[in-house]
Amino acid sequence: MGPGKSKGRRLPLLPLRGLLVYPSMVLHLDVGREKSVRALERAMVDDHMILLCSQSEVNIEEPTQEDIYRIGTIARVRQMLKLPNGTIRVLVEGVVRAEVLDYLPNEEFYEVMIKELPEQESEDSETDALMRTVLSQFENYINLSKKVTPETLAAVSDIDEPGRLADVITSHLSLKIRDKQDILETVDVRQRLEKLLDILHNEREVLELERKINQRVKKQMEKTQKEYYLREQMKAIQKELGDKEGRAGEVEELRSQLEEAGLPEKVKEKVEKEIDRLEKMPSTSAEGGVIRNYIDWLLSLPWNKGDEEGIDLDLERAEEILNEDHYGLDKPKERVLEYLAVQKLVQKLKGPILCLVGPPGVGKTSIARSIAKSLGRKFVRISLGGVRDEAEIRGHRRTYVGAMPGRIMQGMKTAGTLNPVFLLDEIDKMAMDFRGDPAAALLEVLDPEQNSTFSDHFIEVPFDLSNVMFVTTANGLHNVPRPLLDRMEILSIPGYTELEKLQIAERYLLPKQKKEHGLEENQLVVDDGALQQVIREYTREAGVRNLEQQLAALCRKAAKQIVSKDHDGSVIIVDSDKIKEWLGPIKFRYGQAEQDDQIGAVTGLAWTEVGGDTLVIEVTVMQGSGKLTLTGKLGDVMKESAQAAFSYMRSKAAELNIDPEFHEKNDIHIHIPEGAIPKDGPSAGITMATALISALTNRPVSRDVAMTGEITLRGRVLPIGGLKEKSLAAHRAGIKKVLLPKGNEHDLVDVPESIRAEMTFIPVAHMDEVLQHALLPLSVPEQKAGTHVT
Repeated sequence: MGPGKSKGRRLPLLPLRGLLVYPSMVLHLDVGREKSVRALERAMVDDHMILLCSQSEVNIEEPTQEDIYRIGTIARVRQMLKLPNGTIRVLVEGVVRAEVLDYLPNEEFYEVMIKELPEQESEDSETDALMRTVLSQFENYINLSKKVTPETLAAVSDIDEPGRLADVITSHLSLKIRDKQDILETVDVRQRLEKLLDILHNEREVLELERKINQRVKKQMEKTQKEYYLREQMKAIQKELGDKEGRAGEVEELRSQLEEAGLPEKVKEKVEKEIDRLEKMPSTSAEGGVIRNYIDWLLSLPWNKGDEEGIDLDLERAEEILNEDHYGLDKPKERVLEYLAVQKLVQKLKGPILCLVGPPGVGKTSIARSIAKSLGRKFVRISLGGVRDEAEIRGHRRTYVGAMPGRIMQGMKTAGTLNPVFLLDEIDKMAMDFRGDPAAALLEVLDPEQNSTFSDHFIEVPFDLSNVMFVTTANGLHNVPRPLLDRMEILSIPGYTELEKLQIAERYLLPKQKKEHGLEENQLVVDDGALQQVIREYTREAGVRNLEQQLAALCRKAAKQIVSKDHDGSVIIVDSDKIKEWLGPIKFRYGQAEQDDQIGAVTGLAWTEVGGDTLVIEVTVMQGSGKLTLTGKLGDVMKESAQAAFSYMRSKAAELNIDPEFHEKNDIHIHIPEGAIPKDGPSAGITMATALISALTNRPVSRDVAMTGEITLRGRVLPIGGLKEKSLAAHRAGIKKVLLPKGNEHDLVDVPESIRAEMTFIPVAHMDEVLQHALLPLSVPEQKAGTHVT
């Protein structure tokens, strides 16, 4: 049967999945679907001819007319063989293209009316040129692709018909069914060659790109294999040299540590980069040690480790802990409990910055330790006393030999968590020199708005300090720079009253010293009278440090007596007589108030870094030429106060019954004893004025009165600071009446109730009121003052 005689003929249809047959192609097909098998059987009964059309989708099991392409290939079934698994293998030979005109009704198999599409051969030079170009491109494709054998090129080169050439070449290409179908549907031979040329061109570009990618991957793999091989060699060499796996083993260990550390992404990248640098560096290089040290620091810092605390913490339990360790100190304890309460409500809170200010020995450092205990956090302490170098805070650059992180980062490493209680002790004892100002470096650390990205010169990666609770301590604030002070919340801890000291000694100090000296609880008993005697006559301080030292001395004496041969095992009771025997003569006279009413001697009250103190200001008038002499190591402000008091007195001479020309006939000497102790501040103004007036009027000053206040030239009394500390000092000195500025009246709430009950506080607004309360009437017949010498 010739290919051109079958127009509009009926043929069974065999749908192909993932396959396409061109005319002149011979290939095997495996047929398994029932309809397809019946179509084959029908073809074998008729004339062995069948139409082969491809499905548009491979997965469709029962295709409809829409799922099968309209143009396919009429093929002759050459051979048919049944396989053991039930499928049929057939050998088919493509004959001619054909188009499906219509599907005939047939339930058993697909049967169609078709129209043949014979080849339209064209012999011209353009077609020949196209054939040659196609062959050339196919040759390039074969060279690039290893899927087609060179023998195929030889076989294809012998084909003379342009249409058949296009079909055969297309059948050897790895194309999608859609593209192969496009070639099948192109009946015009020249168009078919042009389309094939486009396809070959695109395929060649894709293959070249694949080849480049493969080469790149291969090079990368070769490089990796080479590095691995060299590393293994290095390990073997170092092992032979006895280097315990050397740098390679060290790097491997660091990488495993990095994986386990779970660092933030930025820090991880930084560590990876440094490990790579370390790996490439010779083991003899000095910089290797610097890099290793840096990596160790980055791995050891707590970048994301925090203690789970505060949120579920029991406030009552925290209060118990604070009260167990300290007696009094209500304000700091209250502030910690407030912090806990707020944290409980908001679940997350930036750490506050507290500054505990007070004299030595009042428990500033130990209350910071108790704060950590009550919060359930780690505690870290660094002392800033004597720190002069900014690098102590911020760290050194890594370019320096022996560079290290600053004390803040060292403290965070010690803590091992992101949210410790961090104590910066003695913040007022820092100094500055040519190496920078450490107080300025602390500005970033102690600023809640900035310390979430604290930058240490050594670490280089920003570190989050916002969860740290910073506590600072200071004896006084005058040495702390104002910008640093603004960042902190000041909690003042004044000195203790005598009653508080008694409680502290009984509850904490004595039991502690007994334990430290190996004494049983019942081996030594110190009665309350003896304790009070130690407090009054052997110590004079705002805190309890000296008191603890005296109690330690008692414990040592008791220990010595217990281990001596003469001891009979009885309880040692320390009373007043025993105190004098063991501690020696009285060191301080209890009550510093004058024994008698004095002329020209007034008790003033002063604030010092070790708490409040009493100062006796003495004035002597001598014949002379009007000189005013000031002695007692006085500061500039105190000297100016003395001048102001002197000028006020001169302006009021007539009213005070003083010779108006006294300053021309007399020299006046103002002296404040204890000259080795520096004294400054304006709060002795009214005291000096009272002493001057007393000396020049011969009127004695009441021994029970102490005073504090600044004076103006017109005699007004201005407020001062440190009233509580001064009141405690007055109480210790046995003073019964304190004159204070009217402006300080509201500060009396800070003075303990027990002291207010024993003393009288008189607010004064003018010098006239001071004199009214302080000066006694003349004890001798009245005479014109200003000529008397005391």
